[in-house]
Amino acid sequence: MMQLFNKSLIFPIFISVLAGCMSPNGQNSALRALAKEFVSPPDAARPGVYWYFMDGNLSKDGITSDLVSMKEAGIGNVLFLEVNVGVPRGNVNFMSEEWQSLFAHAVSEAKRLGIELTMGSGPGWAGSGAPWVKPEQSMRNLVASDTTVKGPSMFDAVPAIPSLPRQRHNFWPLTEKLSALRDAYYEDVCVLAFPTPDNDERIADIGEKALYWRAPYSSMNGVKAFIPSGIDCPVGSSGIDRSKIIDLTDKIDDSGRLKWEIPEGRWTIMRFGMRNNGVVSRPAPEPGLGFEVDKFDAGHLNSFFEDYYSNLLRITGKTGNVEKSGWTMLHIDSWEMSSQNWSDNFRDEFTKRRGYDPLKCLPVYTGRVVENVEVSERFLWDVRQTAMELVVENYGARFRKLGEKYGFKLSIQPYDMNPASDFDLGAAADVPGCEFWTEGQGYNCVYACTEATSVAHIYGRPVVEAESFTAQGNSWEMYPGNVKNQGDWAFCTGINKFVYHTFAHHSFDDKYVPGMTMGSYGVHWDRGQTWWTMSTAYHRYITRCSHLLRQGRAVADILYLNIEGAPHVFTPPQSAFTSLPAESDAQEWNFRHQAFLPDRRGYNFDACSPAALMESASVDERGNIIFPSGATYRILVLPNAATMTPRLLATIEKLVKSGATIIGNPPVKSPSLTGYPECDKSVKETAEQMWGSLQSSSVEKIISCGSGHILFGGKYAQYKEGEIYPDYEVVAEHLRNTGEKEDFASATGNIRYTHRALGTADIYFISNRTDRAVEDVCTFRSSGVPELWDAVTGEMRTLSGYKETDGAISLPVRLSPSQSFFIVFDKTGAQSTKESLPDFLVQTEIQTIGGSWEVSFDTSLGGPEKATFESLTDWSKHTDEGIRYYSGKAVYRKVFDLSEKKGTLFLDLGKVKNIARVRLNGHDLGVVWTSPFQVNITKSVKEKENILEIEVANLWVNRFIGDDYLPDDGVKDGKWPEWLLNGTERTSGRITFAPRRFYTRESPLMESGLLGDVRIVRE
Repeated sequence: MMQLFNKSLIFPIFISVLAGCMSPNGQNSALRALAKEFVSPPDAARPGVYWYFMDGNLSKDGITSDLVSMKEAGIGNVLFLEVNVGVPRGNVNFMSEEWQSLFAHAVSEAKRLGIELTMGSGPGWAGSGAPWVKPEQSMRNLVASDTTVKGPSMFDAVPAIPSLPRQRHNFWPLTEKLSALRDAYYEDVCVLAFPTPDNDERIADIGEKALYWRAPYSSMNGVKAFIPSGIDCPVGSSGIDRSKIIDLTDKIDDSGRLKWEIPEGRWTIMRFGMRNNGVVSRPAPEPGLGFEVDKFDAGHLNSFFEDYYSNLLRITGKTGNVEKSGWTMLHIDSWEMSSQNWSDNFRDEFTKRRGYDPLKCLPVYTGRVVENVEVSERFLWDVRQTAMELVVENYGARFRKLGEKYGFKLSIQPYDMNPASDFDLGAAADVPGCEFWTEGQGYNCVYACTEATSVAHIYGRPVVEAESFTAQGNSWEMYPGNVKNQGDWAFCTGINKFVYHTFAHHSFDDKYVPGMTMGSYGVHWDRGQTWWTMSTAYHRYITRCSHLLRQGRAVADILYLNIEGAPHVFTPPQSAFTSLPAESDAQEWNFRHQAFLPDRRGYNFDACSPAALMESASVDERGNIIFPSGATYRILVLPNAATMTPRLLATIEKLVKSGATIIGNPPVKSPSLTGYPECDKSVKETAEQMWGSLQSSSVEKIISCGSGHILFGGKYAQYKEGEIYPDYEVVAEHLRNTGEKEDFASATGNIRYTHRALGTADIYFISNRTDRAVEDVCTFRSSGVPELWDAVTGEMRTLSGYKETDGAISLPVRLSPSQSFFIVFDKTGAQSTKESLPDFLVQTEIQTIGGSWEVSFDTSLGGPEKATFESLTDWSKHTDEGIRYYSGKAVYRKVFDLSEKKGTLFLDLGKVKNIARVRLNGHDLGVVWTSPFQVNITKSVKEKENILEIEVANLWVNRFIGDDYLPDDGVKDGKWPEWLLNGTERTSGRITFAPRRFYTRESPLMESGLLGDVRIVRE
């Protein structure tokens, strides 16, 4: 006898009796309506896929087959992108008439099938570049040359035309044509002259600080999350005297010749101009290669948008109507465009926004010191701030505005090389986005997920989209069962829309399996998978979870304020998670010792940008910091920064005086040159009034400021290496001391959670983060009657074994490995009128279905038509090579008698590799894809001659390995094989076909098949 917490076992009560479980009089109508939607969730909550088209390999039939397979599997939206990644070119050129016709067909078929189609912001997956972007419309940098002269004398010559600084990172290989266009383009900006300083002091890391480049934070070691303000530099260090800088721009003619009477002494002449930064659309199909459009100039973006989308809008008949299917959205994917620092309008925009003309500070772009290092660093801070504002307004927000005209919504992934603030660029979207890679097969982008969910919560965006399970490596090893734990982690992080990476468009005949891939990338979430037709049950689970996690508002207690300036990546203290950092740099892909699946602790948190705080934050009567979205926080934690602009400090002062509580030390200066030096005086005076002193304190202090409080000094000012916020426990201790209970607690720490609050209900999602069954006691900061909703089955029931004490509810729970549930609290407090079953049930084994099994394989995939298994054994250990290397589906058949038919009975499959469908006596009992592998057989089983069929699908790995013993007839020298192109007979004997070699004969085989034991159990 054994005890299990079984989702099928404990939920005999369906939605038909839910009304009685919710309240005696059915008063909680909103929750009752939500329960119905939980059972049959709306199509809008279905997951999506990155639908990648591979460099000209497109077919009309393939497009229809792809979309039909998605519809049948429960996929509701696609992100249409064409890329050039690791496959031979096809014969349909990007944006040709044929290409546009096929795109229109994709839109039409998506609309017919009720699927939403999102179009990327340009060819390739990153940015907005194209062949029609002229160099003068592209991302550009300010460049300079210098000439040292001596006067008095006449200068009559052509100063050297500046060249682009050597790129630190070269991610953008240019074609010969694009290289020539880049090198030929140059525009003068100005000519300055100044007395040559006695020393030649230079500012460190100028390429990064002046935005000549921004390296990828996720995939390159040592990249800063933010750039320190630099105000601690020695003020006395001398540089170029601004008052002696002479503007010679009007003395240079159209040919570039400068005529100037040089005054006495040594002078430096600097010629400034604009050059293309060398960034192109990536990784675009060859006909789509071109420069990235200027991100500072709305006019250039307008032209790009019109040139790219006008024909597509015409041919698809897209109007300004908002539609529920077909082409509905636009998407800007991860920022992989490095940065720019100049454009046609930059000087004017800088002057307008910062309050001073940048002209005489331009030598700082080259690392020279103007006045002193601090002044120069402040100027660079202003350059980056101006660049960020222009990117957000004239690229992100502008893209959204242009799309609105045609009824489009916009999603944005604001990371990874973003020279702006990730948070503020993400806030420009209707749907903030992020990415997470498959555990162990890619980069650690947890920070991007935290940022996107924070944006959504602060601004009230109901959907948080994630490029999900991106992978590079042995990615045919993933399937619904082994991605569930990470998917549940994503739900608990705040993500509620999965867009799987990737579904490569299958342009070839379906007999070529598994078919097209995106080179080496992708978890291969597509119709070529062995288990694809069984994935509907899993996708229904994702849909239910996604829909429920879009309801109400997210609950968090701690608000971390981002540091001012750009670029900016938010990284919370590691202690705010329950998972420990990675132990060493030896962990592939992970440069910062960060855990891959960090779970939130009992007091959840969000981040907030200074812009959002200044624009939207206020304080309620309880002293909570609130936003118009409904986002509510008990405490604001400031970053460890000595600088703050007067406007931001004034906002914080207003919040505190209105009753808010903050943690953080006082700022002492402004990071900007705007209003300098008066800005520093303003910051100092305000900070002294609020904190009482600018001096650091070795002991913690709590002082009153208006109706609020400030906590600083001592433990509140202790920071771990590389972090800018105090330890989580310091903040948590204060919250506990003020009577604020943890939102959630798990006695063992093995259960993760997230919490959404509705008016009359609380929705908690809990998940077993381990690969073993757990018994635990969970505590919820809620009230009312708990109900357990199972997203795998859609079943639900009222729980009875809970205790309510002092504003919280404790509930014993038991979960199978990686099992998850929603715990929904009906806060109307009504008790169920139905008789409740025990929360946990006991299963008794009735019999084991042992002996031999007849198993049939698909002969077209190399398996035998029939085989007898004397016992349930692993296919990969079978002596028959057709079984040992088999990949696909096989059906196990057996006839058995039932020893006794009493109570509620379940068929337990034991161990399944990897997913199974159960049929009993002609009844389809559904797909089992996650623990526990059980189905209810009470109504289907008989006492005699039960006919049991179990269809099992394994993975492609073993067939890839077996095929490696046969002649290689695949892609060679970057070309598709002739037999594929010509449709002639394939003679190698291989069964699999893919664009690259994923496994070799030396690769280990994977367990496959039904491994059992298969048992009948009774509750």
